[in-house]
Amino acid sequence: MKEYLVELTTKVPDGTEQTEVDRRRAAESVRARELAAQGNLFRLWRPVGELRSVGIWRAEDEPELREKVLGSLPLWPWMTAVITPLESHPNDPGRTA
Repeated sequence: MKEYLVELTTKVPDGTEQTEVDRRRAAESVRARELAAQGNLFRLWRPVGELRSVGIWRAEDEPELREKVLGSLPLWPWMTAVITPLESHPNDPGRTA
């Protein structure tokens, strides 16, 4: 699988009931654990004080990442994504020989 740096920003639509926001956030947590177990979600961070996340995601290609992986997130309809394909760097200290 290829790796991608993904920045996700969530904006809840105005007028959305809090119960719907809470329901989707709970479902998002469950789905994130499933995607991690499947190997699609490798790492995830939240910049301090911000409502966005930055993570390393894996998929066969970008269309699969967008449609089948990120597209399966319950909050996806409320998200914008910046996706950057990554490749190994020869000086990466975590790189295996």
